[in-house]
Amino acid sequence: MSATTEHDDPVEALWRLPLAQPQISPMLLANAVERAAELGVDKLDHRSRLLIRDVLDALERHWGRTKFQGWLNRSRASLQLTAVRHEQLGQAGFPTLAERLMEPTRKEDVEQFLRELGARVTAGTTVYVGGSGALILSDKLSRGTDDVDVVDEVPLAIRNEHELLADLRARYGLSLTYFQSRDLPDDWQSRASSLGRFGKLDVSLVDPTDIFVGKLFSARTKDLDDLRALAPQLDRGAIEARLGASAMRLRADPGLLSSVDKNWYIVFGDALPG
Repeated sequence: MSATTEHDDPVEALWRLPLAQPQISPMLLANAVERAAELGVDKLDHRSRLLIRDVLDALERHWGRTKFQGWLNRSRASLQLTAVRHEQLGQAGFPTLAERLMEPTRKEDVEQFLRELGARVTAGTTVYVGGSGALILSDKLSRGTDDVDVVDEVPLAIRNEHELLADLRARYGLSLTYFQSRDLPDDWQSRASSLGRFGKLDVSLVDPTDIFVGKLFSARTKDLDDLRALAPQLDRGAIEARLGASAMRLRADPGLLSSVDKNWYIVFGDALPG
Protein backbone atom coordinates (compact mmCIF):
# COMPACT_ATOMS: atom_id res chain seq x y z
CA MET A 1 0.00 0.00 0.00
CA SER A 2 1.27 3.45 -0.84
CA ALA A 3 0.80 5.15 2.46
CA THR A 4 3.39 7.74 3.44
CA THR A 5 5.27 8.23 6.68
CA GLU A 6 6.86 11.26 8.29
CA HIS A 7 10.30 9.89 7.34
CA ASP A 8 9.58 9.77 3.58
CA ASP A 9 10.85 12.48 1.28
CA PRO A 10 7.60 14.48 0.82
CA VAL A 11 8.00 14.98 -2.94
CA GLU A 12 8.88 11.33 -3.59
CA ALA A 13 5.95 10.25 -1.40
CA LEU A 14 3.60 12.50 -3.38
CA TRP A 15 4.76 11.07 -6.70
CA ARG A 16 4.34 7.48 -5.48
CA LEU A 17 0.60 7.84 -4.90
CA PRO A 18 -0.52 8.51 -8.50
CA LEU A 19 1.93 5.95 -9.87
CA ALA A 20 1.33 3.05 -7.48
CA GLN A 21 -2.26 1.99 -8.11
CA PRO A 22 -5.37 2.87 -10.10
CA GLN A 23 -7.51 3.90 -7.12
CA ILE A 24 -6.19 6.72 -4.96
CA SER A 25 -7.44 7.72 -1.52
CA PRO A 26 -8.42 11.43 -1.60
CA MET A 27 -7.29 11.98 1.98
CA LEU A 28 -3.93 10.27 1.47
CA LEU A 29 -3.38 12.42 -1.61
CA ALA A 30 -4.43 15.59 0.23
CA ASN A 31 -2.02 14.82 3.08
CA ALA A 32 0.80 14.09 0.64
CA VAL A 33 0.30 17.28 -1.36
CA GLU A 34 0.21 19.30 1.85
CA ARG A 35 3.54 17.83 3.06
CA ALA A 36 5.20 18.49 -0.30
CA ALA A 37 3.99 22.10 -0.40
CA GLU A 38 5.34 22.74 3.09
CA LEU A 39 8.85 22.44 1.66
CA GLY A 40 8.28 25.77 -0.09
CA VAL A 41 7.20 26.50 -3.64
CA ASP A 42 10.71 27.61 -4.61
CA LYS A 43 12.06 24.13 -3.75
CA LEU A 44 9.67 22.30 -6.09
CA ASP A 45 10.46 21.71 -9.76
CA HIS A 46 7.96 22.60 -12.47
CA ARG A 47 6.67 19.04 -12.86
CA SER A 48 6.01 18.67 -9.12
CA ARG A 49 4.18 22.00 -9.00
CA LEU A 50 2.09 20.87 -11.97
CA LEU A 51 1.23 17.66 -10.11
CA ILE A 52 0.22 19.67 -7.02
CA ARG A 53 -1.95 21.96 -9.14
CA ASP A 54 -3.68 19.01 -10.81
CA VAL A 55 -4.15 17.24 -7.45
CA LEU A 56 -5.90 20.32 -6.04
CA ASP A 57 -8.18 20.52 -9.09
CA ALA A 58 -8.99 16.81 -8.76
CA LEU A 59 -9.76 17.12 -5.04
CA GLU A 60 -12.13 20.02 -5.69
CA ARG A 61 -13.98 18.02 -8.35
CA HIS A 62 -14.19 14.99 -6.06
CA TRP A 63 -15.14 16.73 -2.81
CA GLY A 64 -17.07 19.71 -4.18
CA ARG A 65 -16.09 23.35 -3.76
CA THR A 66 -17.35 23.80 -0.18
CA LYS A 67 -15.55 20.80 1.32
CA PHE A 68 -12.41 21.46 -0.72
CA GLN A 69 -12.22 25.12 0.25
CA GLY A 70 -12.73 24.23 3.91
CA TRP A 71 -9.83 21.76 3.76
CA LEU A 72 -7.61 24.27 1.92
CA ASN A 73 -8.38 27.05 4.42
CA ARG A 74 -7.47 24.76 7.35
CA SER A 75 -4.32 23.39 5.72
CA ARG A 76 -1.03 24.32 7.32
CA ALA A 77 0.28 24.77 3.75
CA SER A 78 -2.65 26.87 2.58
CA LEU A 79 -0.53 29.79 1.35
CA GLN A 80 1.86 27.58 -0.61
CA LEU A 81 -0.93 25.50 -2.15
CA THR A 82 -2.86 28.60 -3.16
CA ALA A 83 0.27 30.08 -4.74
CA VAL A 84 0.87 26.94 -6.82
CA ARG A 85 -2.76 26.84 -7.89
CA HIS A 86 -2.57 30.38 -9.25
CA GLU A 87 0.62 29.76 -11.24
CA GLN A 88 0.43 29.62 -15.02
CA LEU A 89 1.64 26.05 -15.41
CA GLY A 90 -0.04 25.13 -18.68
CA GLN A 91 -2.44 22.32 -19.51
CA ALA A 92 -3.21 19.50 -17.10
CA GLY A 93 -0.39 17.01 -16.90
CA PHE A 94 -2.39 14.41 -14.95
CA PRO A 95 -5.90 14.50 -16.43
CA THR A 96 -7.11 11.15 -15.01
CA LEU A 97 -6.52 11.98 -11.33
CA ALA A 98 -10.12 13.03 -10.60
CA GLU A 99 -11.47 9.81 -12.15
CA ARG A 100 -9.16 7.69 -10.00
CA LEU A 101 -10.00 9.24 -6.64
CA MET A 102 -12.02 6.79 -4.58
CA GLU A 103 -12.65 6.43 -0.87
CA PRO A 104 -10.84 3.23 0.19
CA THR A 105 -12.40 0.56 2.36
CA ARG A 106 -10.86 1.15 5.77
CA LYS A 107 -9.16 -1.68 7.63
CA GLU A 108 -11.04 -0.53 10.74
CA ASP A 109 -14.39 -0.93 8.96
CA VAL A 110 -13.59 -4.51 7.90
CA GLU A 111 -12.50 -5.36 11.46
CA GLN A 112 -15.68 -3.83 12.90
CA PHE A 113 -17.74 -5.76 10.34
CA LEU A 114 -16.09 -8.99 11.48
CA ARG A 115 -16.54 -8.15 15.17
CA GLU A 116 -20.23 -7.46 14.77
CA LEU A 117 -20.69 -10.55 12.64
CA GLY A 118 -18.91 -12.71 15.23
CA ALA A 119 -20.85 -11.16 18.10
CA ARG A 120 -24.21 -11.85 16.47
CA VAL A 121 -23.83 -15.35 15.03
CA THR A 122 -25.05 -18.11 17.32
CA ALA A 123 -22.51 -20.86 16.61
CA GLY A 124 -18.72 -20.78 16.65
CA THR A 125 -17.05 -21.04 13.25
CA THR A 126 -13.81 -20.41 11.38
CA VAL A 127 -13.21 -18.53 8.14
CA TYR A 128 -10.16 -17.88 5.99
CA VAL A 129 -10.27 -14.45 4.37
CA GLY A 130 -8.50 -13.95 1.05
CA GLY A 131 -8.65 -11.51 -1.85
CA SER A 132 -8.60 -7.76 -1.41
CA GLY A 133 -10.13 -8.04 2.08
CA ALA A 134 -7.11 -9.94 3.39
CA LEU A 135 -4.75 -7.46 1.70
CA ILE A 136 -6.57 -4.51 3.26
CA LEU A 137 -6.50 -6.18 6.68
CA SER A 138 -2.75 -6.85 6.35
CA ASP A 139 -2.03 -3.25 5.24
CA LYS A 140 -0.93 -4.34 1.75
CA LEU A 141 -3.65 -2.65 -0.29
CA SER A 142 -5.66 0.55 -0.23
CA ARG A 143 -8.75 0.51 -2.42
CA GLY A 144 -12.49 0.23 -2.23
CA THR A 145 -14.19 -3.15 -2.09
CA ASP A 146 -17.73 -4.39 -1.53
CA ASP A 147 -16.76 -7.92 -0.54
CA VAL A 148 -15.00 -9.82 2.22
CA ASP A 149 -14.04 -13.02 0.39
CA VAL A 150 -13.72 -16.25 2.38
CA VAL A 151 -12.25 -19.47 1.06
CA ASP A 152 -14.54 -22.16 -0.40
CA GLU A 153 -17.87 -21.23 1.21
CA VAL A 154 -19.62 -18.98 3.69
CA PRO A 155 -20.15 -21.28 6.71
CA LEU A 156 -23.70 -22.52 7.25
CA ALA A 157 -23.87 -20.84 10.68
CA ILE A 158 -23.41 -17.50 8.90
CA ARG A 159 -25.09 -17.86 5.51
CA ASN A 160 -28.44 -18.77 7.09
CA GLU A 161 -28.44 -15.43 8.96
CA HIS A 162 -30.09 -13.57 6.08
CA GLU A 163 -31.39 -10.61 8.08
CA LEU A 164 -28.04 -10.14 9.83
CA LEU A 165 -26.08 -10.21 6.56
CA ALA A 166 -28.51 -7.79 4.91
CA ASP A 167 -28.22 -5.42 7.88
CA LEU A 168 -24.41 -5.51 7.82
CA ARG A 169 -24.36 -4.99 4.06
CA ALA A 170 -26.58 -1.93 4.36
CA ARG A 171 -24.56 -0.40 7.21
CA TYR A 172 -20.97 -1.32 6.26
CA GLY A 173 -21.28 -1.62 2.48
CA LEU A 174 -19.67 -5.07 2.78
CA SER A 175 -20.93 -8.52 1.83
CA LEU A 176 -19.50 -11.88 2.89
CA THR A 177 -18.76 -13.78 -0.32
CA TYR A 178 -16.56 -16.73 -1.24
CA PHE A 179 -14.08 -18.02 -3.81
CA GLN A 180 -12.73 -21.49 -4.48
CA SER A 181 -9.53 -22.75 -2.84
CA ARG A 182 -8.57 -24.24 -6.22
CA ASP A 183 -7.69 -20.66 -7.23
CA LEU A 184 -4.88 -20.60 -4.63
CA PRO A 185 -1.50 -22.37 -4.61
CA ASP A 186 -1.28 -25.78 -2.97
CA ASP A 187 -0.86 -25.90 0.83
CA TRP A 188 -2.09 -22.29 1.18
CA GLN A 189 -3.80 -23.13 4.48
CA SER A 190 -0.49 -23.99 6.17
CA ARG A 191 0.77 -20.47 5.44
CA ALA A 192 -2.34 -18.58 6.60
CA SER A 193 -2.01 -16.37 9.68
CA SER A 194 -4.54 -15.82 12.45
CA LEU A 195 -6.17 -12.40 12.60
CA GLY A 196 -7.85 -13.28 15.88
CA ARG A 197 -11.14 -14.31 17.40
CA PHE A 198 -14.11 -12.01 16.85
CA GLY A 199 -16.86 -13.13 19.19
CA LYS A 200 -17.68 -16.63 17.94
CA LEU A 201 -15.78 -16.14 14.70
CA ASP A 202 -12.15 -17.26 14.26
CA VAL A 203 -10.56 -15.38 11.33
CA SER A 204 -7.35 -16.24 9.51
CA LEU A 205 -5.83 -14.42 6.53
CA VAL A 206 -4.49 -16.07 3.39
CA ASP A 207 -0.79 -15.29 2.95
CA PRO A 208 -0.22 -12.25 0.65
CA THR A 209 2.19 -14.21 -1.59
CA ASP A 210 -0.44 -16.92 -2.06
CA ILE A 211 -2.99 -14.24 -2.95
CA PHE A 212 -0.52 -12.71 -5.41
CA VAL A 213 0.17 -16.05 -7.10
CA GLY A 214 -3.54 -16.82 -7.31
CA LYS A 215 -4.29 -13.45 -8.89
CA LEU A 216 -1.56 -14.04 -11.48
CA PHE A 217 -3.83 -16.64 -13.06
CA SER A 218 -6.85 -14.31 -13.22
CA ALA A 219 -8.13 -12.63 -16.39
CA ARG A 220 -9.82 -9.82 -14.44
CA THR A 221 -8.32 -6.36 -14.78
CA LYS A 222 -8.99 -5.52 -11.12
CA ASP A 223 -6.80 -8.49 -10.14
CA LEU A 224 -4.08 -7.20 -12.45
CA ASP A 225 -4.34 -3.81 -10.75
CA ASP A 226 -4.00 -5.50 -7.35
CA LEU A 227 -0.90 -7.32 -8.64
CA ARG A 228 0.63 -4.02 -9.71
CA ALA A 229 0.01 -2.51 -6.28
CA LEU A 230 1.19 -5.59 -4.38
CA ALA A 231 4.35 -6.51 -6.34
CA PRO A 232 6.64 -3.79 -4.87
CA GLN A 233 5.77 -4.95 -1.35
CA LEU A 234 6.60 -8.62 -1.83
CA ASP A 235 9.86 -10.45 -2.39
CA ARG A 236 10.10 -11.50 -6.04
CA GLY A 237 12.24 -14.49 -5.14
CA ALA A 238 9.51 -15.72 -2.77
CA ILE A 239 6.90 -15.29 -5.51
CA GLU A 240 8.99 -17.31 -7.98
CA ALA A 241 9.60 -20.01 -5.35
CA ARG A 242 5.87 -20.24 -4.62
CA LEU A 243 5.13 -20.51 -8.35
CA GLY A 244 7.62 -23.33 -8.69
CA ALA A 245 6.72 -25.28 -5.56
CA SER A 246 2.99 -24.76 -5.12
CA ALA A 247 1.39 -23.62 -8.38
CA MET A 248 2.01 -26.57 -10.72
CA ARG A 249 -1.68 -27.48 -10.60
CA LEU A 250 -2.62 -23.96 -11.70
CA ARG A 251 0.08 -23.91 -14.39
CA ALA A 252 -1.16 -27.26 -15.74
CA ASP A 253 -4.52 -25.71 -16.65
CA PRO A 254 -4.20 -24.54 -20.30
CA GLY A 255 -7.09 -22.11 -19.81
CA LEU A 256 -5.04 -20.13 -17.29
CA LEU A 257 -1.71 -19.96 -19.08
CA SER A 258 -2.45 -16.92 -21.23
CA SER A 259 -3.47 -14.90 -18.17
CA VAL A 260 -0.44 -15.78 -16.07
CA ASP A 261 1.99 -15.09 -18.93
CA LYS A 262 0.38 -11.74 -19.68
CA ASN A 263 0.07 -10.65 -16.05
CA TRP A 264 3.66 -11.57 -15.22
CA TYR A 265 5.00 -9.67 -18.22
CA ILE A 266 2.93 -6.56 -17.39
CA VAL A 267 3.95 -6.55 -13.73
CA PHE A 268 7.62 -7.54 -14.04
CA GLY A 269 8.49 -6.82 -17.67
CA ASP A 270 9.98 -10.21 -18.49
CA ALA A 271 8.91 -13.77 -19.23
CA LEU A 272 7.31 -16.02 -16.64
CA PRO A 273 10.12 -18.06 -15.02
CA GLY A 274 10.28 -21.79 -15.53
